[in-house]
Amino acid sequence: MNGSRIAAVGHYQPARVLTNEDLAGMVDTSDEWITSRVGIRTRHIAGPDEPVDELAGHAAAKALAAAGLTPGDIDLVLVATSTAIDRSPNMAARVAARLGIPSPAAMDINVVCAGFTHALATADHAVRAGAATRALVIGADKMSDVTDWSDRTTCVLVGDGAGAAVVEASGDAGIGPVLWGSVPEMGHAVRIEGQPARFAQEGQSVYRWATTQLPAIARRACERAGLGPEELAGVVLHQANLRIIEPLAEKLGAVNAVVARDVSESGNTSAASIPLALSKLVEQGRISGGDPVLLFGFGGNLSYAGQVIRCP
Repeated sequence: MNGSRIAAVGHYQPARVLTNEDLAGMVDTSDEWITSRVGIRTRHIAGPDEPVDELAGHAAAKALAAAGLTPGDIDLVLVATSTAIDRSPNMAARVAARLGIPSPAAMDINVVCAGFTHALATADHAVRAGAATRALVIGADKMSDVTDWSDRTTCVLVGDGAGAAVVEASGDAGIGPVLWGSVPEMGHAVRIEGQPARFAQEGQSVYRWATTQLPAIARRACERAGLGPEELAGVVLHQANLRIIEPLAEKLGAVNAVVARDVSESGNTSAASIPLALSKLVEQGRISGGDPVLLFGFGGNLSYAGQVIRCP
């Protein structure tokens, strides 16, 4: 084996749906204000008895079932999250315990909104190196736990959820080379800080950076996979804001691709947003097995990571 591939995906969202109209009863906002500025109409919010590892576990169980595998087939669990309340046990260990995965390597990866694509690259590298045979890669965040619900500039953005992928060895490169990096001096632009921890961002700085700097970086991720953007069948960007997603996709030049717009119904779910949106596209049949799809995460830490994958 000289590569790895995504064998299956799965996702999970809490049952409670919070609409723009609901938010208008909580803060000074309106459906028109929210949709015109960020394109979000609804988001799912977890209850106090639904911790991050529970969201992650549901998504991972669905991915395992879709792959036709059992917990005993997994020897690496990676959870991308920035909203774990406890330091230890980490979320990966808790997910492994929930699912009954025996003796896996279990690690959390905190790169905020770019966490899943960083974790996917890490799993790809581990499988290629022979350090793992099959990995569960999960993006899961409970943004409602770190949100100031009286701040209309942030509370209208966020949602909770999880998405997961099973990664396994493959004779072909089903996961392309990662392109990753960061802008450390601008890390203050997106923050989850303080006691209690609260999400805050400099919206205009993030918007300018994402729409002006990231298209060229995303094209380089395609080049590393040996593809032009016009050859992509799908584009799944971090689901931050439609006003970022649509210009970025247009400037990328992926003229034949289905562009994920799950942010409209899920809000910004941070590390969960890419696998959540990818799983929905697969479930809806909007992309097919073997299709080339660009996954590109960006945001917190002003970090980014992207790779072209073959759709499971």
